[in-house]
Amino acid sequence: MQNRWTVLALLFTVRLAMAFQFQAVGAVSPTFMQTFGVALADIGLLISLYLAPGIVFAVPGGEIGRRFGDKSVVLFGLALMIAGGLVMALTAGWYWQLLGRLVAGIGGVLLNVLMSKMITDWFAGREIATAMGIFVNSWPAGIALALIVLPTLASAGGVFAVSAVTVVFAAVGLALLTLFYQPPPGQDAATPYGEWPAGTVLKAVITAGRIWGLYNTALGMVFGYGTALLTERGWSLQAAGLATSLVLWMAALSVPLGGIIADRTGRSTEVIFAGLGLSALMLFISGRAEAVVFWFIALGLVAGLPAGPIMSLPSRVLTAGTRATGMGLYFSMFYLMIVIGPIIAGRLAVFAGTSRAAFDFGVGMLLACFLLLWLYERFTARRTAHA
Repeated sequence: MQNRWTVLALLFTVRLAMAFQFQAVGAVSPTFMQTFGVALADIGLLISLYLAPGIVFAVPGGEIGRRFGDKSVVLFGLALMIAGGLVMALTAGWYWQLLGRLVAGIGGVLLNVLMSKMITDWFAGREIATAMGIFVNSWPAGIALALIVLPTLASAGGVFAVSAVTVVFAAVGLALLTLFYQPPPGQDAATPYGEWPAGTVLKAVITAGRIWGLYNTALGMVFGYGTALLTERGWSLQAAGLATSLVLWMAALSVPLGGIIADRTGRSTEVIFAGLGLSALMLFISGRAEAVVFWFIALGLVAGLPAGPIMSLPSRVLTAGTRATGMGLYFSMFYLMIVIGPIIAGRLAVFAGTSRAAFDFGVGMLLACFLLLWLYERFTARRTAHA
């Protein structure tokens, strides 16, 4: 497997399993609440626990991958996803659910950091925004698939059947990666430790990670609280899940489109600005509109545009020597934002008495990205001036 586009297709498929497992809670949150007797704020905690290990493991994950080989560590991450899913599927206590979710989340962190580096290794300097746009599309695609499949499965077999099917998806990903993945030509499976980014490069990478974190957390308000918002209005769980999934299916179209536009025009910054602004507007309207299906579709069509260009931001400042640690730092910022966000949103929803408060919180996070992107551009300009 020496064709980079074939490698991209493989890694896309494997990462799909991670997105599917992540959304297993949000897709059937009312069923989790009923089964375990917990509140909406507890669901926010359970959602966040999948991503919480990233705060601790993102940077070491990059270094571990450099020491033991990207493929080996990703396979270990898939094994942890399987183990965590089994704990959730085979146990009935709430605290066991928390533990299983945490174990699976550690595996998801290793996948996210190292597979993003693997894509960068294959595409650095060549259609990187397009490749990243396609790669990150596995996230909305996996979440949308979960929103369609899991509510029906939960109605038939409960939350334990939901957890069991995530194990199957992770096992398929493990088999595919084991059989087919190879590193880029000329790159050893395990390489020595690299360098830490410093100065303006460090500042730029951390700022880019914050942008990625806020952007994803804001959109996460839709698939984390969209089902709850619609069931508050009297929708059935299945109908609410299907309607919420429309955002992700439409994003599956707009994510690669944004990367292609950025690569073809060379205007990544402008694509990011436009996508963030339109997404903020559509998210605000979606929390209030009666014709919610129309606005969910509109949101999805613009929300994916910035994804590929944002994910390509680290490649503009990182070299091969700083890439492993740099991507770890990038994702540590991402995980910090995306872990804290749902917890705050859950508290706000409880305080306001409606899940719409989570949508408004997402609007604020998207607007904050404008300031961070301006800072990133200043750091990169300063780096270029001193080069």
